[in-house]
Amino acid sequence: MIRRLMIGAVSMAGLVLASATSAQQGSFGTAAEAHTMLDKAVAAVKADKIKALATFNQGQGEFLDRDLYPFCFNASDGKFVAVGPNAKQLLGTDVRMLKDPTGKAYGAELYSAAQEQDGAIVEVDYMFTRPGGDKALFPKVTFVSKAVDLGCGVGYYK
Repeated sequence: MIRRLMIGAVSMAGLVLASATSAQQGSFGTAAEAHTMLDKAVAAVKADKIKALATFNQGQGEFLDRDLYPFCFNASDGKFVAVGPNAKQLLGTDVRMLKDPTGKAYGAELYSAAQEQDGAIVEVDYMFTRPGGDKALFPKVTFVSKAVDLGCGVGYYK
């Protein structure tokens, strides 16, 4: 009987741990989800650029999913025109000035990716803190594509 109780307790602990791990992983977007959101964002910009940028800046509907959101900047001068709901301070600043906490100038890579032909998707890797107050650095990848006269991207944490 004691053996059955111990096996039951160990099984329950495993289920609780698996559920907690699954919930934690579910709080951040995946590469596939980021890629899909970028595809939708590029299509929205091509269909109605003004409406799309307003929607991105408001972080509405399908353009805000956990930590995933699109951002866009002018392919000509690098100035941000859409940044999602949590980075309004970046509007109007030059994407090329962005550096990660390790000093990597990933903004220049984002800008360079926007110079590629329409339809090309470039991955830019850098380190960044996750949302939620944790100060630890995590690898982040942003998919970037040219959309009309903009560079647009969606990033996810590895």
